[in-house]
Amino acid sequence: MALITGITGQDGGYLAELLLRKGYRVHGFAREATMPLRLQHAGLADDPNLTITALDMRDDSGLEDLLADCQPDEIYNLAAQSHIHTSFERPDETSDINATATMRLLKLVVRLGLVEKSRIYQASTSEIFGDSKLPRFDETAPFHPMSPYAVSKLAAFEAAMNYREAYNVHVSNGILFNHESPYRGENFVTRKITRSVAQLTCDTQGAWTPLHLGNLDASRDWGHARDYVDAMWRMLQQDTPGDYVIATGSVHSVRELVEAAFGHIDRTLVWDGAGVSETGRDAQSGELLVCVDPQFFRPTEIFCPRGDARKALKVLGWSSTTKFEELVSDMVRGDIALLQQASPKLHSASISLLSAEG
Repeated sequence: MALITGITGQDGGYLAELLLRKGYRVHGFAREATMPLRLQHAGLADDPNLTITALDMRDDSGLEDLLADCQPDEIYNLAAQSHIHTSFERPDETSDINATATMRLLKLVVRLGLVEKSRIYQASTSEIFGDSKLPRFDETAPFHPMSPYAVSKLAAFEAAMNYREAYNVHVSNGILFNHESPYRGENFVTRKITRSVAQLTCDTQGAWTPLHLGNLDASRDWGHARDYVDAMWRMLQQDTPGDYVIATGSVHSVRELVEAAFGHIDRTLVWDGAGVSETGRDAQSGELLVCVDPQFFRPTEIFCPRGDARKALKVLGWSSTTKFEELVSDMVRGDIALLQQASPKLHSASISLLSAEG
């Protein structure tokens, strides 16, 4: 039995699919008991081994009752408020969901006598490294969180280590660098870009408007969520818990992601201007496709982080398998498919772009 908190998110859907295909019974919960879109597309929505319930991680008694009833062998704590901008607007809520709720979960595992039975995966993030200016980040890199989100995730990371040392809880931290998919939330820049490109492709009424973005030169180590949930599972198969950086080791800028997304629909961008006046236009038609908008700048920007996942390769046998260009194409195809499902009469010119699964 595996318990997944935050199952309705991107990672929850992919992880549930992985576990169900391995023969697990999966119980997941989130604040709203909706079926993850990934499981619907994978044909697993009616799997008899899957249960999804509504529960807030901040509900202490509800969480205790669920743990006592399920007696899970594996717990994957994915529930989080994970949007950077939102964390600046609502730091108290972010801390309560990401940090305090994690400590609540760990406390209950000890209180209910599940230390010997339940292994726990704690979802951490490369954001805890902040602006530590190193060429590569591994498990020994210093932490310098630059947002309330990163601060809350570092607190959860340290809580996991504390319970591992103080109570012998089998809990592993996955320090995951940015990972995306067609199921990424639309409030994240990657999905914002690919959805905009899909809308342009499917626009038959001339209603599409240029894509507004913040810092085009912000760079990240982007991988595919499908690869990363496999690393989560591998961590809990180890006899000894540990902390692992999960990353591709390759870095790309927002500008490169935009170019790759528009390139998928045969649009080549040319850039003009600088700073907030920079624009991206179609190389052939001159159509305005991208504008820089200061409202999307972060209050604090982090140094370009490149992950070093050599420990994961050595101990877990894990490495990323999806290239950056494949990830972006997968996301664009997925967004086109979603738009076509919502409006089957969309222009047929976009049909040829749907040759692969979303």
